[in-house]
Order: sequence, then C-alpha cells, then structure tokens
Amino acid sequence: MLDQLSKTEIIYPESDGKPIAENTKQFRWILTIQQNIDWLYTNNPQVFVAGDLLWYPVEGQTQITAAPDTMVVFGRPKGDRGSYKQWEEGNIAPQVVFEILSPSNKPLDMAKKLVFYDRYRVEEYYIYNPENDNLEIWIRNDGSLDRILENHNWISPRLGIRFDVSANELQIYRPDGTKFYSYIEINRMLEQSNQQVIEMEAMLKQYRERFGELPQ
Repeated sequence: MLDQLSKTEIIYPESDGKPIAENTKQFRWILTIQQNIDWLYTNNPQVFVAGDLLWYPVEGQTQITAAPDTMVVFGRPKGDRGSYKQWEEGNIAPQVVFEILSPSNKPLDMAKKLVFYDRYRVEEYYIYNPENDNLEIWIRNDGSLDRILENHNWISPRLGIRFDVSANELQIYRPDGTKFYSYIEINRMLEQSNQQVIEMEAMLKQYRERFGELPQ
C-alpha cells in the first residue's frame, strides 16, 4: 500500500480527538511531570520532551499510534512538532513514557498501551494514578517490559529522577535532590523571592540614608 501512495498523500492526524485530561488533578500531574523533565534537560539540545503528542512508530500505518501523557526522547533535537513520526526521527523511539490515569481509563485500555509500548521498544514506562496514589513502574529487561514491584525510592535509569511513594502523594526529585514543583508552587516561590528582594532593597536604602554608600 505504501508503494502505491506517495508520502504526501498519507495524512497523519495530529489529534486523536481526546481531551488532554479529564480532571484538574490529572492535568496538574501531566503538566508537572512534563514541565519539570523539560526543565531538567533545558540545556541539552538533544533531548526532546513532549506531552500528549501523537507518536507514529511505523511509516504508512496511521492507525498504529499512541499519545503518551509525557514522553522523553534522547538523541532527538528540541523543537515544535505536530506529531512524532519515528521514521523521520532517526527511527528513535521514545525511551521514557508517563501515563497519568483518569477515572475513564479501563484495564483493557491500559493493557493495550502496555503492549504498544512494549512492542515499540520503550525502555521505561511509568503509570501514576493520582486518585489512589498508586505508581506502576515497567522497565525493559531482556527484551521486554517487566514490572518493578519494589518502587519506593526508585531511581530512573535514564532520567536519574527519584520517586518517593511513602507520602500521601507521590513526590518526584531531580538528581540534585530538588523536588518536582507544580506551576503554582513555582509561582509562590517566585513571589516570595520577589518579596525578599523588595525587603532587601528597602533595607539597603535605609542603610544608605543613614551611613552613605557602601564601601567598595
């Protein structure tokens, strides 16, 4: 079939028609993971991080696709894409994939995703359910994805991030020990930092008014 059609005649949809998230908690977790990993590799131009992007692993097979909540691809440049066509990306499959569960996710749907990620060579697959704080970890071992049962303080082989499942809610830490912060938490810290700067400037002004300029 591919020989009979030119590449320009094959249309690869850039949307599966499904919402990114079904509730605020799921959406918050998708953003937190995707943005923090993107930030982790902000200075590495050869790490591509995306959220809810359709991935086509096989040229000409538009029905074979998945849209991971977050996927990380080492060896591919940053940049905007309408979809991830693997044959146009050096045939490099995403090495790390995250799925954040929603109430509508059925066991059969998740089983199909596991088969897909296993078949198309994902190295690390993380499934997090924010409703019950359950984390599943699947790691490629001897050619297939195997589930890791002891996942507390698990460190991702690829990303170097650590997963702490001992609290009431999953905590993820960067290799330097810094927590994965949500957008709201980051803004709060920025506001606090700005307030501290304002206070320091006020103190410096008072010092200058009383003692003059600071010595060089």
